[in-house]
Amino acid sequence: MSYKTKFTLLGLPLVHIATGKVENGHPKRGIAKGWIAIGDISFGIILSVGGAAFGGIAVGGLAVGLLSFAGMAIGILAFGGGAIGILATGGGAVAWHAATGGFAMANEYALGGQAIANHANDMIANNYFENSSFFSLTQLIGEHSRWFLLLLAIPIIQNLIHKWKHRGSQENT
Repeated sequence: MSYKTKFTLLGLPLVHIATGKVENGHPKRGIAKGWIAIGDISFGIILSVGGAAFGGIAVGGLAVGLLSFAGMAIGILAFGGGAIGILATGGGAVAWHAATGGFAMANEYALGGQAIANHANDMIANNYFENSSFFSLTQLIGEHSRWFLLLLAIPIIQNLIHKWKHRGSQENT
C-alpha cells in the first residue's frame, strides 16, 4: 500500500505512507519519503515512523533524527533501548554531554547502574538531571511506557477489522 497527499512542499508530499508488499514471490519494503513519512523504511523531514526511521522526530526500531525514540536511537536527543546522542537515555546510553541508563557514558554527566563521566552518580549529576527538561520527560515516558504500548494495538486492531470486513465481502462473492 502506498498513500501520498496531493499537497507537496519542495517536491515532497506532506504525508507519505508506504507498507511492504510481495511482488513475484519476493518481499518489497515500503519506503516512505515526505514531510511526515510512515513506512517500513521512512525518511520524514518533520516526523518519520518506521522499522528504520530517519528524520526530524524519528520513531522506530532504528531511528536516526534530531529527536529519536527507538530500540536503537541515534540523534541529538536520543531515547531508546540503546541510545547515542548529545543527550541520551536508555538501557545503554552513550552521549556527548549527558546520559542516563543501565550503562551510561558521557563527557560531563551520567547516572546509571554503571556510569562513566566527569560527574557520574554524584550530587552534581543528580542536580543536572533533575533540572533537565529532556531527562524529566524521558523519565516520565519511561515510568508510563506501558500506556504507550497501547498505541501499538491501534494499527493491529485496525488491520484485524479491515481483514475481517474484507473476508466477509469476499465470501459473499
